Amino acid sequence: MSASKDNVPADANEHCPGPESAGAGKAAGCAGCPNQEICSTQASGPDPDLALVSERLSGIRHKLLILSGKGGVGKSTFTAQLAFALASNDEREVGVVDIDVCGPSVPKIMGCEREEIHRSSNGWSPVYVQDNLAVMSIGFMLPDEDSAVIWRGPKKNGIIKQFLKDVDWSPTTDYLLFDTPPGTSDEHLSVVQLLRDSGITGAVILTTPQEVALQDVRKEIDF
Repeated sequence: MSASKDNVPADANEHCPGPESAGAGKAAGCAGCPNQEICSTQASGPDPDLALVSERLSGIRHKLLILSGKGGVGKSTFTAQLAFALASNDEREVGVVDIDVCGPSVPKIMGCEREEIHRSSNGWSPVYVQDNLAVMSIGFMLPDEDSAVIWRGPKKNGIIKQFLKDVDWSPTTDYLLFDTPPGTSDEHLSVVQLLRDSGITGAVILTTPQEVALQDVRKEIDF
């Protein structure tokens, strides 16, 4: 059975069997694919947690990805400023998910880097910068701001999944913004697949005017 085009990453090999197939990451057509490692280590078949993610996020009106193929162009700064701007209307509820697992800078930029995550019967409670502005980042879980996160794809996928299905996001959230790392790697594949059922409203792609930045950012458009 051929893979559905909706499930195949844009940068996958021509004969990709599909990330949910039994041969994902192991078939001959997977050799040399940039997604081979993450596909080979995840469970085959539809992810049972997708339904939980979809249920948790069902009431959120807009989900926006902040992307760029290049690092250092201001994604985290833009995400924070957009979040503050949206939350300036007291009638809106805004959430920020920092999925830059290895370089979580959102807590610092939003002035909440010393906060901690608390667990309740409803799941993890995000950190509230304002009454209507919530933030979740792995930065809140590190022993100090200089601690390095050295994780392979499956572990990154796991923490991003927890941010979506285990965090007690308000069911009346109007905007959920996702600050992503540079490129089109594990974090991007994970969040797109996890949001497949609940839907992505759109994306904002950032760049600077230099050709060396534009060269990388153009690749993000097809992703």
